[in-house]
Amino acid sequence: MKMLKARIEARHSTAKKDFLGKHPHAQKFFQQKGISLENIRQYSTKLLTAGTLTSALMLGLPNQMDLKIPSLPIGWVKTLTEAGLTLPENPRAFLASQLKDILPEIVCPLTAEQEEKLGLLLEKLTGIRARAVLEGEHLNTCFGLIGAEQHLPRFPGDTVAQHDEFRQSGITPGRGAWGYFAKNRQSLTTDDVQKEKYYVAVQTLYLPDWEKRLSYLRDWYEHRKVLVLNPITGQAVVAVVADAGPAAWTGKNFGGSPEVMFHLGFQTGSRKGPVLLLFVDDPENKVLLGPVDYYNSKIKLPRVSVAGEAT
Repeated sequence: MKMLKARIEARHSTAKKDFLGKHPHAQKFFQQKGISLENIRQYSTKLLTAGTLTSALMLGLPNQMDLKIPSLPIGWVKTLTEAGLTLPENPRAFLASQLKDILPEIVCPLTAEQEEKLGLLLEKLTGIRARAVLEGEHLNTCFGLIGAEQHLPRFPGDTVAQHDEFRQSGITPGRGAWGYFAKNRQSLTTDDVQKEKYYVAVQTLYLPDWEKRLSYLRDWYEHRKVLVLNPITGQAVVAVVADAGPAAWTGKNFGGSPEVMFHLGFQTGSRKGPVLLLFVDDPENKVLLGPVDYYNSKIKLPRVSVAGEAT
């Protein structure tokens, strides 16, 4: 046993000398960081633990870690643990970078696992509970191309001149798939105005059970609140479903009002681009329509520990 121990120590000493001889810059780095070469394995283990916890924070945490949850503005919280787990200072850019690892390179239907991860990630960073499946309903895809649409007439006789933004986009000759937003100009409410500003068109006609369940699905989708997100930039908008389409031959999966397209970042250059579109779970109608402001959103941050140390 003593002979074996002596051989191991001799091999360890030789390996250490060889390493420091070939990589003198590494020795200087370790000294500056206060890291002993003998303890490098323990140090790397701690780093791996921190990385694992970061992933868990973004993509859903086990129940036992969801304890003592504070509600804090995203811009105020810097460090969650002594190991340096931090919230992103630019959550929109952070979200876009994370989506690169989750989404395919081209738009297509996603797996249930991908959809679940997306919902959790968006909820963590925006405070908005958005899901690809809501109350058992699901579009044929939640990851597709969106194209620019015109304004919709809000009441009989409405003209583009009566809209306060993006008049150059024009107005459709007929009403949307769910009719006018108001009976007449006098009955038009602020809520009606917001719904027309931030509306999307979805391909309900291509749902496999649309004709069989027409009466139910028509009511379910009418002004259904959705979260639309540009995965390249992280820009997001909360909108309502107010029209059907576009046609399959266009190659697009969704349509967006001039305001929706503007706040998604498609106002210049291409008039279409890839988006994620998920249903907003908002039974109390507290989520406002319009662009998502990440910095004013309230998010919940689980307290976590690194290497067994409470934070």
